[in-house]
Amino acid sequence: MMRKEVPAESPEAYIKALSGWRRNIVDALRAATLAAGNPEARIKWGHIVCFSNGPVLLIRAEEARVLFGFWRGKRLRGLEPRLKAGGKYELATMEFREGDAVDVALAEKLIREAVRLNAEVGDPSKSS
Repeated sequence: MMRKEVPAESPEAYIKALSGWRRNIVDALRAATLAAGNPEARIKWGHIVCFSNGPVLLIRAEEARVLFGFWRGKRLRGLEPRLKAGGKYELATMEFREGDAVDVALAEKLIREAVRLNAEVGDPSKSS
């Protein structure tokens, strides 16, 4: 039987529930979101999702990786070629595994650009 994790009450509680390398990665990504203008963070679909004129980014800790994704990520691949397209909309994600480090300056740059794109193009969850 698969154990279903109870969703965290808040982004802070989500991070607090993590440990080890996953906690370090998520802490660094969360610090980058705060430094990049702090788009509204909440728990949605069981992980951290940040909003600014619609969903901007997600941070999801899994057993063997941490996903860092952007709703308009396909447009950000020029800044970060490790972003892999997939799913609905223009979603693209990159993954961090044990031993990886977060380039916080690059993460901030990606977040700022993603927020700017949502402001310019509109809510990505409402586009066809």
